Formats: sequence, structure tokens, C-alpha cells
Amino acid sequence: MPARTRQAVMLAASLISTAAIGCSLAFSRPAVAAETAQLAVRIAYIREDIDEPLPLSLVEVVAEDKGIAGARLAIDDNNTTGRFLGHGYELTELTLPAAGDFAPLLERMAADGTALIVADLTAERLIELADRPEAADSLIFNIRAEDDELRVTECRANVFHLIPSRAMKADALAQYLSFKRWSRWVLIYGARDGDRAFADALRRSAERFGATIVEERLYEFTAGSRRTDTGQQQVQRQMIELTQRLPEHDVLMVSDENEVFGEYLPYRTWDPRPVVGTQGLVPTAWHRSQEQWGGTQLQRRFEGAAGRWMLERDYAGWAAIRSVGEAVTRTGSADAAAIKDYILSEAFQLGGFKGVGLTFRPWNQQLRQPVLLASPLMLVSVSPQEGFLNPRTPLDTLGFDEPESECRLNQ
Repeated sequence: MPARTRQAVMLAASLISTAAIGCSLAFSRPAVAAETAQLAVRIAYIREDIDEPLPLSLVEVVAEDKGIAGARLAIDDNNTTGRFLGHGYELTELTLPAAGDFAPLLERMAADGTALIVADLTAERLIELADRPEAADSLIFNIRAEDDELRVTECRANVFHLIPSRAMKADALAQYLSFKRWSRWVLIYGARDGDRAFADALRRSAERFGATIVEERLYEFTAGSRRTDTGQQQVQRQMIELTQRLPEHDVLMVSDENEVFGEYLPYRTWDPRPVVGTQGLVPTAWHRSQEQWGGTQLQRRFEGAAGRWMLERDYAGWAAIRSVGEAVTRTGSADAAAIKDYILSEAFQLGGFKGVGLTFRPWNQQLRQPVLLASPLMLVSVSPQEGFLNPRTPLDTLGFDEPESECRLNQ
């Protein structure tokens, strides 16, 4: 049987077998087949089949492959280097049904010898996965959950965080506002859990960097269709009413992670003030306007592969698999324990197109990284800002530093 035909038969058999146990499976495009390489590196990408809201604006890209597209690019990058070393990287894409059981996926991974996992999961499901006995010896790379609890009280020895935490983003923004001497904030936040969590992070950052939240307001209006209910009440009159009779302030800080109301605020507030936070000037791991430090090269390669611009979760997925690639290249081993030891060592640095080498914090296994501050179309600044110091690295001025965290991993 020809090799291509044999691969097709194997793929079909895998799909049928996996469908029978309630999860979907697909393979990425390996440049070097893992089964023919001298060293096979198999990585699983796990995501849950849950709905995500469409972007509020019709001009924004609708990405159904958010996160996985960045992982696929990193697999190609790893295989470019691996081809010369006899290393082959293969990505198995697994979709967990909503509220589904991890057991079938973990059984299949154990049978394939896969111990490296990129997790596109909420915090609750991430903890559930990490605590499974079958995953005890795996390495799990979190590219989605920004919850501070995962870095402060709910750390897991088998979980590494590639996405910045909410506290890191809030601190990045607060440092820039401190640099601008915009120290009086009004905070408007939504009623959802994520909105309240980021609002908590902003309150912490205000206290940490000397800002004052002069007033807070909770937004509780329930709109109809996100994309069509944009009439006069929603867009203009309501935003004016929401922002009237505020104390003197420098910026309007918004916490609206699900884009329920935040995008309507710029240019519609009662007082002419800049909007920052989850809308307006936004802290993010990656932005399409990032072109410094070779960022244009990464952007163009991603656009060529995915047909759209890179999003934050794409960048986290890319960084996760590139971290594995860097460790395998340097150690010559695909063993999860060896990879963990290397990426926690002083020798590890990931070239992340952000001007500095990226490393992991040993106490909670969060990736240290600059946070971009961007308007919709332009990079405005990058934090940490100049002058904010830390005994280890200025990158540790973003988020919870070791004395502020209860986590004491790798000690």
C-alpha cells in the first residue's frame, strides 16, 4: 500500500475510533513524520467544544481556529529545525465535548505515548485536567485561562502558563498610566465573572502603582443581538447616561471581557476622556500592529499559513510549542521531565519577538513576557515601563511576584 494511502487509512480509522468515544480528532501537517524521525515529539492540543461570542464589530476577523492556528505554525517552525536534527514534531488536535470526560482523550494519548499537552481550556477544566492521575507526568501548557488564582493559590506542578494573567495585564496598563501621570481612574465593569475578576486586578494595580479609582459603576444592561441591536438607546443615549455625573478623572477604565458594552464607550462618554482596559487602549500578549523585534516576520508567516492576522491566543499556542521545540533541540530528548527541567533552567530563553528572551517563573511556571499596549490599529507602548525595577528582572513587575504568591513550585 502506498505511504500516502496508508496514512489516509490510518487517519480515517483514528477518526472513527475517536468518534465512538465521544471526542473529535484531527492531525496537523507534520513536515517531518514523527514515526520516521529519529526522535518523535508528539504533542496534543485539547480544546472544549464551547461557544465563544462573535466579535462585536463586523470588521473584526471571525477566527474559528483561534489558538490552534498558532500551534500549527509552531509545529512547522519546529520541524524546520528538526529536519536537520532528525526530530519530528506531530500535533494531535483533540476536541472535548462540552462538559465531557477527559478519560477517553487521556487513554488515547497514553497509548500514543503523548505526554505534552497544549490546553485551550477554561480555568475550571484546566485544573480538572491537571489533577487527573493519568496527567500527573504530563506537561500541560495553558494558553487560555488568565485567572490569577492559577498563579497564586491553585498552582499545579504539571501546568505552565503561556497566556499573561489578568494581574499582568492590569499592571502593564497601570505602569503606562503612571508614566503618563493619569492617576485618577473611573472604573466601569460588567456583571460577568471575567469582568469582575479583571476589575479586581485593576483595583490591585491602582493600589500598587499609586492610582486612585475615584468612582466605580457596574454595567448590567442586557442587550439583544450583539451584532444588530446597536440602536440609539444602546449606542448613544445609554453610554451618555452611564458616564454622566462622574468625579474629575483622567481615564475611563473598562472591564468588559465579552464585549457587551465596552466597544460603545469611546467617543460616546459624557466627559471627553480616553478609554482604557478591555477596550480602547488594551493590554495584550500580541497585537496585529506589532512589527518591532522581527514581529513583522512572524505576522507575515502566520497570515500566510492561517489567512488572517495573529490573535493573542494564537501567540500563546505558538509560544507553547516553540518552548517545547527549544527544549528538545537543546537537550535532544522528548521526555516530559527532561523538557520541564530545561525550560525551568537558567539556560532556557524563548525568542518571542518582544525584544527580550522569555523565561518561566519557577514559583508558579508563568511565562515572563512584555505586555503590549495597543489601540485598535496601532501599538502604543510596551510594559514593563522604564523605571519599574525588580531584583530579578523588570518583567517580574507585571503580575504577582514571588512574595505575593502562595505558590512555591520547584523549590
